[in-house]
Amino acid sequence: MVMHRIIITCAAILATVNILFSQAPEKMSYQAIVRNGSGDLVVSTKIGMKISIRQGSETGTAVYAETQTPITNVNGLVSLEIGSGTVVSGNFSAINWANGPFYIHTETDLKGGSNYTISGTSQLLSVPYALHAKTTDSGYRHYIGELFGGGIVVAVWKENGIEKGLIASLTDVSASAQYSSVADKLIGTQAQSPNDGQTNTTAIVAQGDVSGAAYLCKNYSGGGFKDWYLPSAWELSQCFNSALVINTVLGPANGFKFASYWSSSEVNYFNSVSFHFNLGFMNSNTKINDFRVRAVRRF
Repeated sequence: MVMHRIIITCAAILATVNILFSQAPEKMSYQAIVRNGSGDLVVSTKIGMKISIRQGSETGTAVYAETQTPITNVNGLVSLEIGSGTVVSGNFSAINWANGPFYIHTETDLKGGSNYTISGTSQLLSVPYALHAKTTDSGYRHYIGELFGGGIVVAVWKENGIEKGLIASLTDVSASAQYSSVADKLIGTQAQSPNDGQTNTTAIVAQGDVSGAAYLCKNYSGGGFKDWYLPSAWELSQCFNSALVINTVLGPANGFKFASYWSSSEVNYFNSVSFHFNLGFMNSNTKINDFRVRAVRRF
């Protein structure tokens, strides 16, 4: 176990922070002694915290962020595990620890809410071996049919040696929905990608969709995640390719149905791509058709 002791001084709080790197590869232990602006210990109190992992510099991009509401003990000590909170953005297990430096940025609300008025940033001068090693391992950690990331894995691959994957929701988001509630207007190239469903979905909703397949996926929050989207044509084909495994794991009630599903890939003013799971091919259908909807997200 590696320990760093860091003193962070902020306008309204003085905290002595111990960052303890546990051997478990998916979490990072964090401890802090919390004092208020008068220097008094904040004891036996529920506080609100937002923890971000920033890459490159103290003000760099937050590659991961989560919130927690820990309770300080009688000595003003708060203990939590980064990686086990409510995810705001990013994926803790997908951080490439070899591509540092990294910084922990904390924001605190002493009243236990999300009105964060106190903040501090400290550099991680070393990264736990278990975290670093998993990003350079030549093997795969995840597999098709694994229950992970709020859903079930339907595809895995590597980009520059880093494992990536596609996750489908555990159930259909809808049994019957139009492509979009705006069915007779062209969105354009920003919604016509065959492989980037997230960009497509953003464009569809931005056009004014308030009840269609894209809207339903964007507002889905299965597993506590908020980055779900309507899969592109090629992403939906990955769902079809893994359907046998997925349905074996989830069963007929929650698995993919022998029916047509909407993708987010627009074709023209009136048509978009659907995938017929009963026939095994893509087709162009009018946006007003009612098809099934399954949400996906990536890790």
